[in-house]
Amino acid sequence: MAIAIRLASQGHKVQVFEKNAYPGGKLAELKLLGYRFDKGPSLFTMPKLVDELSELGNTEGKFVYKKLENITHYFYEDGTKLIASSDKNKFAKDIAEILGEDKMAVLKHLSKSAFYYDTTAELFLNQSLHKIKNFINFKTLKGVFNAPRLALNKTMHQKNNSAFKNEKTVQLFNRYATYNGSNPYKAPALLNIIPHLEFGLGAYLPEKGMHQITEHLYDTAKKLGVKFYFNSEVEKIELKNNAAVGVRINGQLYPGDLVVSDADIHVLYNKLLPNEYAPKKLLNQEKSSSAYVFYWGIKKEFKELGLHNILFSDNYEEEFNHLFTKHKPYGDPTIYINITSKYCEADAPKGCENWFVMINVPHNKSGKAIEYADELRKNVVSKINRILKTDIEKLIEVEDKLDPLDIEKQTSSFGGSLYGNASNNKFAAFLRHANYSSKINGLYLVGGSVHPGGGIPLCLLSAKIASNLIKDDLN
Repeated sequence: MAIAIRLASQGHKVQVFEKNAYPGGKLAELKLLGYRFDKGPSLFTMPKLVDELSELGNTEGKFVYKKLENITHYFYEDGTKLIASSDKNKFAKDIAEILGEDKMAVLKHLSKSAFYYDTTAELFLNQSLHKIKNFINFKTLKGVFNAPRLALNKTMHQKNNSAFKNEKTVQLFNRYATYNGSNPYKAPALLNIIPHLEFGLGAYLPEKGMHQITEHLYDTAKKLGVKFYFNSEVEKIELKNNAAVGVRINGQLYPGDLVVSDADIHVLYNKLLPNEYAPKKLLNQEKSSSAYVFYWGIKKEFKELGLHNILFSDNYEEEFNHLFTKHKPYGDPTIYINITSKYCEADAPKGCENWFVMINVPHNKSGKAIEYADELRKNVVSKINRILKTDIEKLIEVEDKLDPLDIEKQTSSFGGSLYGNASNNKFAAFLRHANYSSKINGLYLVGGSVHPGGGIPLCLLSAKIASNLIKDDLN
């Protein structure tokens, strides 16, 4: 939808083909007996990217969001609790008082995160890494000059472990690797750029929940004349003289001067372009984690919980060892609980809460039914009861779930992998697929499995990069 808006605003006639009956992909919603849930992404950062699209479609003012004062509530097994304030000084002060860290060490770490962002954002996030001309400029020279200060030879955990003395603080900052489905014990220290998105640029929530992003982009695109076709799964991308000339749906050709794919690159090459060159190295890379989500309507309000809540595993390294080596969920998983009814009262009946309960799990490379579902639910319930001192089963009024197999079926994400390839090596930023095909003219790529990565902000940036490439190529 983002690239449809950008191309339509440039005067192009744009058609969007969607396999589901609704727009938005992972950013959908679920309604159950008076409860409303955002089905997928729950954290909103870099809202300016949505604002840019509003400006292009002249829909400014119709998308309202608020900045969060408190970002995340953290809970540890030994009873330690910490609320991460959006105020960096308060956050650092609270960590110093509760976890015994040096306040200046926390502020220094956040400052380093900001440095990573300022040094690399223009190079890695806002332009294609696959065009030689983009490396012959001041922004690239700045990044090269500062390379020794980017800890390129250290893992995220190594950098965090050297910055803090309390393993709880290390665990808190290691958690940011999960924002792109990676392992902090293998992922590069450069991923410490992510905290800056929250503490430097701010964490937000749309006025009516995350699905409001989808609704707003859909309305903006339609206002610009974009035509949507739902229940229209693309069978293949049609080629002629090594150029993309349209898509085929139910045997019918829908012609176009160029084609943009937001499908996972596995689906693109194995299904939509089955007889064409496939970049095997990219396709064979380690995949990001997936998720198992429970949607629970809870007949109680928990005052100690906020919008974003983390119940940490007591052995974080072993949890990631299970995710990426043993390929099964850990018995003591870290649990994320998102409760939008804390801010959006209409999302749950009065006195109740809408719990989005997510656990990181391996991507489902077998393609078979999930075998660990019952055991995982049992472990999740046990941990919630233990940490929150409750009996959550008695409070669950309605329930639904989303597992890796569901994610793959609904969004064509390979094995339910949420972010395409994992970033578990120091060259990860350079090992994502380009936003265009180097083999097929007129074929461009956006979405979480290509540059610059997964998650709402990076997917929106992929649309911006691809639309600029298209504009340059057409000129």
